[in-house]
Amino acid sequence: MKNAFKVGVFGCGLEAYWLQFDGLLNSLIQYQNDVCNKILSRSGVEVVNAGMIDNPQKAIDAASIFQKEEIQLAFIFITTYCLSSTILPIAQRINCPVIILNLQPKAAIDYEYINSLKDRGEMTGYWLQNCQACSVPEIANVFNRSGIRFELVTGYFDDDVAWTEIDDWVLSAKVRYAMKNNRLGILGHYYNGMIDVYTDLAQQSAVFGTHIELLEMCELKKYRDKVTEPEVNAKIKEFYNVFDVSDDSEPYEIRRAAQTSVAMDKLIKAHDLGSLAYYYEGESGSEYENIVTSIIAGNTLLTGRNIPVAGECEVKNVQAMKILSEFGAGGSFSEFYAMDFNDDIVMLGHDGPAHFAIAEGRVGLVPVPVYHGKPGKGLSIQMSVKHGDVTLLSVCENRDGVFLLIAEGQSVEGPTLNIGNTNSRYRFSCGAREFINSWSKVGPSHHTAIGVGHVASKIQKLAYLLNIPAVKVG
Repeated sequence: MKNAFKVGVFGCGLEAYWLQFDGLLNSLIQYQNDVCNKILSRSGVEVVNAGMIDNPQKAIDAASIFQKEEIQLAFIFITTYCLSSTILPIAQRINCPVIILNLQPKAAIDYEYINSLKDRGEMTGYWLQNCQACSVPEIANVFNRSGIRFELVTGYFDDDVAWTEIDDWVLSAKVRYAMKNNRLGILGHYYNGMIDVYTDLAQQSAVFGTHIELLEMCELKKYRDKVTEPEVNAKIKEFYNVFDVSDDSEPYEIRRAAQTSVAMDKLIKAHDLGSLAYYYEGESGSEYENIVTSIIAGNTLLTGRNIPVAGECEVKNVQAMKILSEFGAGGSFSEFYAMDFNDDIVMLGHDGPAHFAIAEGRVGLVPVPVYHGKPGKGLSIQMSVKHGDVTLLSVCENRDGVFLLIAEGQSVEGPTLNIGNTNSRYRFSCGAREFINSWSKVGPSHHTAIGVGHVASKIQKLAYLLNIPAVKVG
């Protein structure tokens, strides 16, 4: 069982100030507690507050606390001027990303109030409560020279811009944690000859921390052979609740798909999977062909329940789907279909599993007479992605390793094809022609994951946390 997701926060200040300025330490500790409580209330994560760090020994002690608690993200909150020698020991010892919070109590110092005080020592004490920016260049200098990666959030306590940044860092760290604890199943093999889809599984595990479980079709068959009549009936009821089941769908095909869906649920549960990539063909007329040609409906249900499933054994793309799903954006399996130069849009879609929770209207479950390029026939998904802002994400590999490719656009209304596939129209600010050129030249596979909303800035933060490049086009 994985541990709870935790973020660490510590304040930093200068020990010499406390005897010089009465009440300063208490004021700064209260401010630090307010920041911790706000992080907790906005994100719902567990916050480990290591207190005020004002000398190197306390820094070492705080690092031990963070290590014991296994925090996934550390916020260094600059409460007032502090020495970089106080900060460095923590950053060197904790094995997690570091974000520096340069947050003033207010948008501007109350000049009139401070200048109205009679005692310049008292005036200085109030000024030091607003002296966060002083240490930022010093800490950055030392971190850069020490090879410590960091990012900055600058603003003030009630600053919506700053808190949106903090929220995004916490969410991105949660997604990184989810990927690190995800178990990805691979069922079958690659679509033969689709070289762009082939991937380095070791790199996927190394970058994302994902555990990869190689599965056998005979295990899925074992579960399918033991499916009971009540289980099939319950699954058929679920199909009708979630999908618009086409009237021309044969009862035999619906039952066949339901039986396979129940078996897939059992396979997922047996291996505690959070995502799956699959492809198989089997000999014509074999039980394995029977299974793989009845798998789309059930895998669509799984995808809509935050267990994304990608066809054609597209491991990289199911990683992208999982990322979008963890960001709450959905993540549906897609590829480029066509371009409409009259409307300046790009059409994307795919056969196979889709993300029913991000559909425009109800999702259709329809029969198709042939799975193009694949064996057999059966039921498939007909849907469009919800109209509005969308984000495209591809997990890519090149000679230098793994990176993320991102684009933001809009899913727009207009004619689509009713061929038993997901099918949507997308518009990009740079135009369809420039977009397809720019996207392709980066070198992704021909698949991509599509999520709702514009979440590129969050994904870019995730890439930083993973220490991999992120390329945004469009």
